[in-house]
Amino acid sequence: ARVANPAGHAPTTMFATHQRTHHVASLKTTTTTTTTKASSRRASVRVRAVDAAPKAPALNTTRSAEIFKAAQDILPGGVNSPVRAFKSVGGQPIIFERVKDAYAFDVDENKYIDYVGSWGPAICGHANERVNKKLKEQIDKGTSFGAPCELENTLGQMVIDTVPSVEMVRFCNSGTEACLSVLRVMRAYTGRDKIIKFEGCYHGHADPFLVKAGSGVITLGLPDSPGVPAAATNTTLCATYNNLDEVKALFAEHKGEIAGVILEPVVGNSGFIVPDIEFLQGLREVTKAEGALLCFDEVMTGFRIAKGCAQEYWGVTPDLTTMGKVIGGGMPVGAYGGRRDIMDMVAPAGPMYQAGTLSGNPLAMTAGIETLSILAEPGQYEYLDKITGRLIEGILKAGRDNGHAVCGGHISGMFGFFFQEGPVKNFTDAAKSDTEKFGRWHRAMLEEGVYLAPSQYEAGFTSLAHTEADIDATIAAAQRAMARI
Repeated sequence: ARVANPAGHAPTTMFATHQRTHHVASLKTTTTTTTTKASSRRASVRVRAVDAAPKAPALNTTRSAEIFKAAQDILPGGVNSPVRAFKSVGGQPIIFERVKDAYAFDVDENKYIDYVGSWGPAICGHANERVNKKLKEQIDKGTSFGAPCELENTLGQMVIDTVPSVEMVRFCNSGTEACLSVLRVMRAYTGRDKIIKFEGCYHGHADPFLVKAGSGVITLGLPDSPGVPAAATNTTLCATYNNLDEVKALFAEHKGEIAGVILEPVVGNSGFIVPDIEFLQGLREVTKAEGALLCFDEVMTGFRIAKGCAQEYWGVTPDLTTMGKVIGGGMPVGAYGGRRDIMDMVAPAGPMYQAGTLSGNPLAMTAGIETLSILAEPGQYEYLDKITGRLIEGILKAGRDNGHAVCGGHISGMFGFFFQEGPVKNFTDAAKSDTEKFGRWHRAMLEEGVYLAPSQYEAGFTSLAHTEADIDATIAAAQRAMARI
């Protein structure tokens, strides 16, 4: 279904139920009449012709296998972030050697059209020439100062000028760091301890957030993480995404105890799940009424789905915002910001302590400045919306054409789909998906030269470097892959 965005943006493909086409790959039987030269007799010969699915292309990953085997003796599970291990899709991870524009190249010299984009930051394309040029210039000046630099002011002002909720901003080094810091700010400002998060939303791996979390926690089937003491999570309250009544009930049950609500304003860590606008508006109203703060975790959606982030897209302004990924242009970065009176709680302006050796480092600031400058040019988000819309519609059509139950959607350069009828409104809905089929699909697309997130529960990303030809090739690959699985 195409629905109009309430904040006046271009229509966006949202989740819709697609009736499964009961498409049986049947054996077609034809009759061929053959005349034997030695005889005048005519014999009818029955010939069975099978509509076979296209054979999978060969994919050589010998070198990747060798490197990953060695890695398992060096790194836990062979990786430095769990979802990279391909546990939920089977097989072994692909070992990258280099990336450029919309493409990834592995150590076995295979080339892939990449829809992971370093999990979101590569919105301008990998190794963007403009960003790289600025980075090379900065490297000669120094990679880390451990002291203030003007680049922090420049990127900070760009964020303040663009993101509706942000009047002051603090840079850090990751999305996890941004979220654990903003949680402390919420508690310090309100004098309350409890927070509300939503099942399937991922806010990094800080202890208080590892309760019914998304991302790799879902991928690996870990409901919570060992090593997190009960004391660290007993102030974390969980609700169902898109269910405002549950939130209101929690506020009523814990009157005057809840510091705030944190959520992904478009879920990307349980797959791609879109909020109801009434849900976001309701959260804004109830938090104001209860004296609590509302925080949008825009580590993934920030500058990805709109110039002013998801809050601009939806027309709902939170009190606080966390950011990362895109604002670092591919360098490690995180940030949190919001109303001035709240941010004045942060040291050294206020009593709430947070610090970091590499916070605001000149490389991340340089890459972020150039990336946001590119995104500020006319037509960038319109282009992302156009190619991503065509991509997801092509994937869904490929699924339906081949008899699979599928549903999915996109907003600007962020997309996702599920192997199920849908609609998907929350993690409980998402968990009904056919994850085994997704694993087969993922492998089939690798064989076709398309690199997708190795989990049903992760969103995909396009970039300004993806061309119409890339989209055409991916849709054609999807048709062949859907036929094979």
